[in-house]
Amino acid sequence: MDNRVPSALELPQLLDQSTEQSTRSPGGQKYLLSSTAAVQTLASVIRTCFGPFGGQKLLVTAKGETVCTGFATAILRALELEHPAAWLLREAAQTQAENSGDGTAFVVLLTEALLKQAEHLLQAGLPRPQLREAYATATTEILALLPSLVIRSLGPLENPFWALHSVMNTHSLSQTDFLTKLVAQACWATRELDGKFKPERVGVCTLRGAALENSCLLPGLVVSGKPCGQIIMVANGARVALFACPFGPASLNAPASARLSSPSELSKFRKGNEQLVEKQVAQLSAMAINVVVVWGEIDEKTLIHADNHGIMVIQVNSRREMVYLSEVLDTPLMPHLLPPPVPGKCQRVYGQELGEALAVVFEWECPDTPALTVVLRGATTEGLRVVEQAVYHGIDTYFQLCQDPRLLPGAGATEMALAKVLSEKGSKLEGPNGPAFLAFAQALRSLPKTLAENAGLAVSDVMAEMNGAHQTGNFLIGIGEEGIINVAQQEVWDTLIAKAQGFRVVADVVLQLVTVNEIIVTRKNPIQKQDLDPDSKKTKKRPTSLRKKL
Repeated sequence: MDNRVPSALELPQLLDQSTEQSTRSPGGQKYLLSSTAAVQTLASVIRTCFGPFGGQKLLVTAKGETVCTGFATAILRALELEHPAAWLLREAAQTQAENSGDGTAFVVLLTEALLKQAEHLLQAGLPRPQLREAYATATTEILALLPSLVIRSLGPLENPFWALHSVMNTHSLSQTDFLTKLVAQACWATRELDGKFKPERVGVCTLRGAALENSCLLPGLVVSGKPCGQIIMVANGARVALFACPFGPASLNAPASARLSSPSELSKFRKGNEQLVEKQVAQLSAMAINVVVVWGEIDEKTLIHADNHGIMVIQVNSRREMVYLSEVLDTPLMPHLLPPPVPGKCQRVYGQELGEALAVVFEWECPDTPALTVVLRGATTEGLRVVEQAVYHGIDTYFQLCQDPRLLPGAGATEMALAKVLSEKGSKLEGPNGPAFLAFAQALRSLPKTLAENAGLAVSDVMAEMNGAHQTGNFLIGIGEEGIINVAQQEVWDTLIAKAQGFRVVADVVLQLVTVNEIIVTRKNPIQKQDLDPDSKKTKKRPTSLRKKL
């Protein structure tokens, strides 16, 4: 076996040979990178959802719920993964979504493309340490090139509508213009005087019913719920308690039972129960609690006691909103009807009718609390979920633009421009950097190719036309619905901060995976005969493996 490291001139020829050999192999290919197969499987799930023309997927969760979504973040979160490389890639993609609000599919697909190219380089004889170093050099080159591709910036006093429209239009919404105006108005109104923006200042509430064009902005934080008693407003200084339990006597389904032997004992039990509830409401009043938010059933007699003590009782249907209220109000979600250690505080609480829907509004005057809420209306839960994700995407994008207002060409134009530069440099470089640069460029070209595939275009023709335009120096050409487009004219952008972060995340994952040559899974010993109970003949339970199915 020849252990000599091939030269830069020999590697491209060996690369072509290895690609042909792997294509001809009738029995499939044995991957040199142990993570390639798992990453390719994960990417195959995400690929068809990439871009504005991507498809939707019906997800059946572990609870049996069916969710229709095209968001890569939601899909990755729902998958049950087995392979550790798939776990690593999902964690990296979710980190990208949390930090930048966008780019989850970008991270997965580019990682898969780079590992595929790394397979070819390894088959051609490039050692792993040199491959890792060359990929790191290519990433550094890309991060240095990105600022030179900036074509526009959001001004400090400029309406962000045009910048947010491109981002929110990727979610296949029917009322993109209207919804983008709402988000732009909410972000602009809550922006601080020094130009800073806090995403938590804008809330999002979904209410079933009516149509999307009936969505609106309301002051403060709006949650889906209703006031249940006679008191429907606290106008000055609300002190709030949150309960994830019935507002009244213990539920009949509680895991306890009372043993009673006579009618008198039953009467005494009921009276004691009522006195206990009355005492609990009095304790809330003694703590100056004047607003109670309940996720559970509300007893009518207990509600009367609350009205007598001047307590506003609100019933909500979503635990998620209760958790969000707990975070915003900085008060715990109580599992029993007891006063919280520290009640939440806000300026006003009142009910709001929106057509046939009911909502509750919490208003503050503090700088770190929601100042506006985008109230979304729609006929179906699935439709509202898509719109809600688009709104959060727009809010995150405005937050990024307040940190760095620079914008890059979208629709795959940036990736193709970077591929052109890397190809030109790679053809001139000596040593392992040359083939690695060419491989990185090939991986970048796979992203606009996927956009063209998802748009249903003739991929080879469109990619040839796009590549020809970039070769002539027109780096503003991207992929549109009917073919290539000028992204500046169509106003299709990517934020510089999200794109740069995405490349860093991809580099971290790829540089780690290319050095892994074996995966070792530690398991418990298989069940032995002595693990059987001789009396019951049943197998004793062992701790289950941490592995899950892909």
